[in-house]
Formats: sequence, structure tokens, C-alpha cells
Amino acid sequence: MWSLWLHSFMTIPPTIRTAILLWCAAAAQAQPALPAPSDRQLAWHELEYSAFVHFGLNTYTDREWGYGDESPALFNPVESDADRVVRLFRDAGMRSVILTAKHHDGFCLWPSPLTEHSVRKSPWRGGSGDMVREFADACRRHGLKFGVYLSPWDRHHSEYGRPEYLEYYRAQLRELLTNYGEISEVWFDGANGGDGYYGGARKTRTIDRRTYYPWPSIWALVRELQPQAVIFSDVGPDVRWVGNEQGYAGETNWSTYSPVGPDGGAPAPGHTRYLEGTEGHRDGAAWIPAECDVSIRPGWFYHAAEDPLVKIPLDLMQLYLRSVGRNAALLLNVPLDRRGLVASPDSAALMGFRWMLAECYERSSEIALHPEPGIDSVWTSAFDQPSGFNGVELSEDIRFGQRVGEFRVEAWADGVWTTVASGTTIGRKRIILVPSRMAAQIRVVVGRSFGTSHLRPMRLLRIPYDLHDLLVVEP
Repeated sequence: MWSLWLHSFMTIPPTIRTAILLWCAAAAQAQPALPAPSDRQLAWHELEYSAFVHFGLNTYTDREWGYGDESPALFNPVESDADRVVRLFRDAGMRSVILTAKHHDGFCLWPSPLTEHSVRKSPWRGGSGDMVREFADACRRHGLKFGVYLSPWDRHHSEYGRPEYLEYYRAQLRELLTNYGEISEVWFDGANGGDGYYGGARKTRTIDRRTYYPWPSIWALVRELQPQAVIFSDVGPDVRWVGNEQGYAGETNWSTYSPVGPDGGAPAPGHTRYLEGTEGHRDGAAWIPAECDVSIRPGWFYHAAEDPLVKIPLDLMQLYLRSVGRNAALLLNVPLDRRGLVASPDSAALMGFRWMLAECYERSSEIALHPEPGIDSVWTSAFDQPSGFNGVELSEDIRFGQRVGEFRVEAWADGVWTTVASGTTIGRKRIILVPSRMAAQIRVVVGRSFGTSHLRPMRLLRIPYDLHDLLVVEP
């Protein structure tokens, strides 16, 4: 086929061949080489909405951050049922689960042979239980992806802050990435160093967050053992922290990002200008999209006193619009209670939100957008008959990167084009609520694009009026 094409091309007169080659060269130069997602990142983008599960000794001590001196004998979730929990998450519309395999207190939810501070020294399952195994298996049964969070800080380990702890940390990471099947996301945070038990030393140990952890070698270990897993941290390299724990991305949100340290120097998890993660950088050097982590409760671990303070379905809908609807992903923490199950207020909120989201999309319609001939900044669609809507969902084909920096949506009615929505970035998904209206045609005008824009089909939303009037998503 290639030789046939080349033969045909060579039959063209030389002057025309030269003109074609010059045009191709100019076209190539006109398209900037923008960062684009890897295959593993594209798969992560499709998840959109996932569960974060905080569970451990803090659940039984009523703390948020354990000191590290807690007895494993406290851990005994006698009714624990990972299958039941994961099934709830699936029914609630979540597509992935990230389990806190070890929090800052150092207690391990799997029977690591490297420490006594784990479930094998607890009464749960007679000391033979493995919470990581149960959740990994349940996720596979129900078609959800499974990820792990292994806290870099360990307030129990006697060698924390010294080189010996780093070998222990890498060995534990190897256990998690070797023994539990496919891992979709490995979650690292920046909470590192401070007071703790440290094997009985009971002191404060500080570290240099820029240099203590050999992050390149840690990430290389993840790549070696789980090549399809995305790596989350303040600095990526695959997924970034959005810079807050309230669950929202910026109204402008670029998937491209160049993390930098607070002083303008080299960054590291826990050592960044983290507020910049809320919007990302238009000229960012790498594709590092934002993940919005937030808890369904005021705290990250279960506390019975917070049962009346669980976010209601409307709150969760607002979070969805301000995260997934702004080119990010929503990672919603749903802690387990002392039984090892999701508490009833939390499960009711999850299913209420699931119903609410379904109501928003039940009568929605997908419409193809076509570039205006010779004008790649205007995309239009016409309807067979006037169509009503009160929300729009836009999307770029991010395989080509993220390009749109300014847009507006216009509706044709009564012989005029009227702007019904406008914004800056689009990315993987952008959802905007608008006043209810009818239109015979609709178009998207890209006011600013960094390279040729690639829009996917648009979705018109018909949200029930009583729900639409309650939703307020700005700022």
C-alpha cells in the first residue's frame, strides 16, 4: 500500500509535489506538540468517580491520626464484609476503590511479615484475616478497579526518618503490588514527619521532604510491578492532588501541570505550591490531571458522633459537578464503621446521589457537533424539531491533549443566536447548568484554542426543575 501511494505521488508534477510537501510541513509546525495522556491515564479518566476507604485502628480509638502506639488487639470488625461494601459502591455508580492499606499510625490491613503492627496480631479472623485481599477479590468479582494507599509516614516504626525505614517501606510496597492482582492506582500523600511512638521513642522526627524519600526509585518500582497503575501524589507523575480536600477543581482546570516547590525549586510530595493544583497550568510540561479527594463526613475515619453530619445527596451532586464536571475525577471517602461496613447514613446518601445523577441524565440526549466548513472554531448541530434543555455537557477528545482555553455555547431560537453558557477549559468533561430554553440549533464557539480543537459529541441535559433550581455549583 505504501509503495503504491509513493508511486502515485511521484507521478505528480514536481512543482505540485513541492507545494504539497511545503503545505504539510507548515501544517505540522502549526500544531504544537502538546502533552497528551498515556494509555494508563486514559483508562483512569474513564473511571470518573471512585471510593476512598479509610479503615483501621483509628476507627476504634475515635482518632483521625493515630499516634502509632495503639494495640492491634483493638481491631476486630466482626461483621466485616468486603463483598457487601464493594457491591454498594458498584450500585452507587463508583468504578474504583482505593483502600488505605496503611495510614500514618503504621497499622497494616494485610498480614505483612515485616511488622507485628498488623491484622495478624489482631483478634479479627483469629489473626488470619487479610483486609486487602478481601477488598481486592471483591472488586474483581463486581467489576471495579482496585487501588491502594500506603502512607509514606509511619508513626509506629522505630526507624522512621532513617535510611532503614525506606527499605521497609519499599518492601511493603512490593508486597502490595505483587500479591493482590492488578492494581489500578497507587496513592501517595505528603503527610510526612512529626511526633509519634517510633517503637517507643516517643519523640518528634522531622525529615527533608525534598530528599528523604527516593521518589524516582519508588515510582520505578510501581512501574516495574504494576505497569498499568497510575501514580497519585502532589507531583504526579500520573495524577495530581487538586490542592484541597473539599472535593472541587477550579472553574478553569488544565490537565497539564508543572509542579514546583514552595521556593520555586524542585518539588516533592508534601513540598509543592499545592494551591496551583486546583487549576493546573495551561503550558504545563506534562499531562497530570487532577483528582478531587473529599470525605462524605467531616473526618476521614468513622466517628459515630458524625452520623448526623454526613453529606446529603444534593451535596454529593454539587461535588460531582465541581469535580467530574470540571475535567477532574471525584474520589469520595466513605469510611467503614466498627463493624467493618458502611454506616447507614452514608449508604443512604450514596444511593440518593445515584438516583439524583440518574435523574439528570435520564432524559438527556447526545448530539453530534460538526465543524463549520473552513472554520474549526465553530461547531454546530441542528435538530429535527426544537429541543428543550437546562444543562450542557461538553467534551474534548483528549487523545490529542487539552486545547480549548475559552468557549461559549449558543442556541438558535426566534431567528437569533443567544449565548447560554461560556467558560474557559473543557477537557475530558465539562458540565454547565443553564436556564431552561428551547432551541432549533446549537453551536459551540471556541474563542481560544491552543492548536486545532477536537470536540466530541455534546450532551443536552434535561434536569428535573425542582433539582435544577437547587443546584448551585459556583465558585
